[in-house]
Amino acid sequence: MSNPSHQAQKLLLFGLSGQKSFAIGTLKIREIMPLPQLTKLPHSHPSVIGTTTFRGSAVPVIDMGAAVGYPPLTREELQQSSVIVTDIQRKEIGFVVRSVRKIIEADWKQVKTPPSALGKRAFVTGLLDIEGEVIQLMDVELLLSMVYPSAVAADEVVLTDVQRETLKSLNILLVDDSQVARKQLSDVLDSKDIPYFVTTNGDEALQILLNAGTEGRPIDILVSDIEMPGLDGYELAFQVRDNGSLRQPYIILHTSLNSEMSVSYANQVGANEALTKFDAEELLQAMLRGAEQSQ
Repeated sequence: MSNPSHQAQKLLLFGLSGQKSFAIGTLKIREIMPLPQLTKLPHSHPSVIGTTTFRGSAVPVIDMGAAVGYPPLTREELQQSSVIVTDIQRKEIGFVVRSVRKIIEADWKQVKTPPSALGKRAFVTGLLDIEGEVIQLMDVELLLSMVYPSAVAADEVVLTDVQRETLKSLNILLVDDSQVARKQLSDVLDSKDIPYFVTTNGDEALQILLNAGTEGRPIDILVSDIEMPGLDGYELAFQVRDNGSLRQPYIILHTSLNSEMSVSYANQVGANEALTKFDAEELLQAMLRGAEQSQ
């Protein structure tokens, strides 16, 4: 089986304060533009500096540096700043950054998991060394959860007793490097009393899959993020599908990317489905489709 998952991932490098470089994947980006005229929103989060109109829709604009703990940009600094308009988790959001630097190509295998000493609110999902400079991959999901806190409406999703018991009988593995996404996934299953395994990266997930198979309790449903340090979701799906010794799980790639390209790649590497975060109803229905296949 040829490997279509070896795709160079493009990252946009930008600055928030000083000389440090941060990055987000270009698949999340709709446009980069100078700071437009903004309309101030009353009672909004302090880092939301206003809204603008983008392609006919109102888009909130966030001072990214202020949201992650740097001093807010002054009025003079804002005039020299740029806005990165993103499409993340079904939302269009604009992020003001001090400077846009360049676009680079990187292999997710080169991205290192940040040390646990950084703490749970470091807003970093990975570290990448480019010619001696350490690039920090921004945890946009965590950032948005701080600006727009909201609970996953998992309790509002109704499962029949048969559906719940069907999922409880399966071995489910959740994989995501974002603590916010892991909590969202866990909350959905916890609310239905459905057991699961969870890990933070593709390398550990693959080892769990291999160990579970050897121990005679193979994983039935794999729910994985796509953009992760080390083994990303595409490569994880490919390696699972390319391993003839594994009983094949139902693979759901679950991503903040809202892109036809990400769905196309997911199909190429053998994933059964690709879902955009986050919809508890969609996720549980996809798991039920996986349950039907595993029976």
